[in-house]
Amino acid sequence: MTDGLQFSVHDEVARLTFARPEKKNAITHGMWAGIADAVTAVEHDPAVKVLVLTGAGADFSAGADISEFGALRSTAEAAAAYDKAIETAIGALAGLRKPTVALIRGNCIGGGCQISVACDFRFAATGSRFGITPAKLGIVYDFQSTRQLVDLVGPAHARYFLLSGSLIDAARAREIGLLNEVYPDDELDDAVGEFTSTLCSRSQSSIRGMNRIIEKILTGQSEPDAEVDRIRLDALHGEDYAEGVAAFLNRRPPNFTYR
Repeated sequence: MTDGLQFSVHDEVARLTFARPEKKNAITHGMWAGIADAVTAVEHDPAVKVLVLTGAGADFSAGADISEFGALRSTAEAAAAYDKAIETAIGALAGLRKPTVALIRGNCIGGGCQISVACDFRFAATGSRFGITPAKLGIVYDFQSTRQLVDLVGPAHARYFLLSGSLIDAARAREIGLLNEVYPDDELDDAVGEFTSTLCSRSQSSIRGMNRIIEKILTGQSEPDAEVDRIRLDALHGEDYAEGVAAFLNRRPPNFTYR
């Protein structure tokens, strides 16, 4: 695994940890590339049903490692190449059919917040702080991540984030829809563990099919197409559908086997 990242799998849940706590888990160019590699590994591992992203120590991530910018973003061409690594990581997260969960403590700022927005779910501790700060650096946020933010919190809140670069606390982040839930710090891990267990117990054919349809809607599609029809038809002919109906009729928990 790339320096600054830790990857593990336990009980059907993969965990990708930003592991530079002394730097508030600032994300290096190599780490951006490593995120995409980890997502690919999760996508192709039949034993994994959920990916959790988190930070080591007190912070999720304070964003991209700006100390690299002098060397890696010194020209427009170099900056474009650097941004490509970020866009690839964000695109990989957004395109993963398996659910992704951001488990957040402390600072979740800049590129760190960008990563959390690309996840399907965001759970945070009460002391967390959030912000996206391109206006402090003379950077224009990329289209894909801007669209994801607007889809999540709406244009007014997205403008507040991007144009002011101001930080908000977890309560406000939950209020505007940036977070799914906020927990006391000592309850966060158990809450996320319970939620990921719930996801693992559900029909994976349903989860991945619906995640794909949601992705298509968020990219602007307004009508079903051949892929949507195929996803729904495959589900009806799948083992999970038969098991789900049988379990419901027999008043027992389903035992889904699709991977």
